Amino acid sequence: MTSVKDALKINPEREANIVQEFMSSQMKGAPKRDGIIVGVSGGIDSAVVASLAVAAVGKDKVYGLILPEKESNPVSAQYAQKVIDKLGIRHTTVELTGAVGSFAAYQTRDEIIKSIFPEYNESYKFNIYLPQNLLDVDRYNFYTLRLDDGNGNVREKRLTKSQFLAITAAANVKIRSRMIALYFWGEQMNYLVAGTTNKSEFLLGDFCKFGDGGTDVEAISHLYKTQVYQLGEYFGIPEEIIKRTPSPDTFSLAVSDKDFYFCLPFDQLDPLLYAWEYKVDIDLVAKELGLTPEQVQRAYRDFESKHSTTEHIRQLPYAIVRDWRSNVS
Repeated sequence: MTSVKDALKINPEREANIVQEFMSSQMKGAPKRDGIIVGVSGGIDSAVVASLAVAAVGKDKVYGLILPEKESNPVSAQYAQKVIDKLGIRHTTVELTGAVGSFAAYQTRDEIIKSIFPEYNESYKFNIYLPQNLLDVDRYNFYTLRLDDGNGNVREKRLTKSQFLAITAAANVKIRSRMIALYFWGEQMNYLVAGTTNKSEFLLGDFCKFGDGGTDVEAISHLYKTQVYQLGEYFGIPEEIIKRTPSPDTFSLAVSDKDFYFCLPFDQLDPLLYAWEYKVDIDLVAKELGLTPEQVQRAYRDFESKHSTTEHIRQLPYAIVRDWRSNVS
């Protein structure tokens, strides 16, 4: 039997050709489009999607948007510019602070944080994260708020459900504002909006419905994150982007995808996720990955929980299906 790690190895040239043909064909669909627009974030996923788009339809038919807001990591825009310069595509930077603020997203979120830590003000930075002992302890996924005053003083407190929902709703306004910008620019040019969600994110629900999940075409949603990195090497993505810690970039204090949601590094997550998806025997997986069967089972339970509780975001809106022919006598 092929090992789970070997199963994730791809032929980058072959995979790139498959995706490029797919992207090109989508432009010729109904309605026909004149190009592809990509939100270039400074991360590996968008860098690979932009590279695939250029290879598929040419740099003159690809447009990049850099989409910062006041709490974005400044490095994100710098790295995004590196990708755009390397590809030679046209681009625009659209500042989203005003759009996010128009929904009172910052204000609503800050009121929640102040109710937990009254000393909080705009000089502080914050993020939220999950406990990181996924493989070793049976646990619930309760989020913790981390507050940093910038002087080495860090405070933390576990969030209630309502507090968590308010903070993440504000973060999702940022993500949905990015998508509004992409469609505003893309529709003017009659361009397809390309998504950047990978399979690891898609299966476990680490994307925002009608945000980064609301696109015209998904080029890498069939590829696990570690496979996206393989394409990144193939396309010669700048080394600092390949080595950059993946992050949602929606909180003022940096937090990794691992700390925020997955609770495992991708080189460990993806083989386990593959094994869970294809129902590989737990004992075989444990032996190959140097884990105990109990640890593999804990990972499987976490994957099942995340997959089932986020099923609605992978679906079109629920609706009544009615056959009106039955109304005819």
